[in-house]
Amino acid sequence: MAKLALYVRLEAKPGKETALQQFLESALPLAVNEPDTPVWFALRFGPSTFGIFDAFETEEGRQAHLNGPIAAALMSKVDELLAVAPKIEQVDVLAAKLSG
Repeated sequence: MAKLALYVRLEAKPGKETALQQFLESALPLAVNEPDTPVWFALRFGPSTFGIFDAFETEEGRQAHLNGPIAAALMSKVDELLAVAPKIEQVDVLAAKLSG
């Protein structure tokens, strides 16, 4: 089970909400291609608040994701899309239910 995770909170700049949503949706193929990222969600909490939640089986997988193409793409868009720098939290998964 994937017990290590990342929770990233994102706040869109005014007028950039749609662009941030489209960016997150476009990141799905990148996540699919990461073998050490079995769980990946792009989230919307409200009109301008978004997030990413992903989980990993190993610390190496989590670090690979943090140094991978999604993180690089996001960091290249910070000034354009985000009102504040992304808040990245390393969290532990205590229990989970995933099914197809």
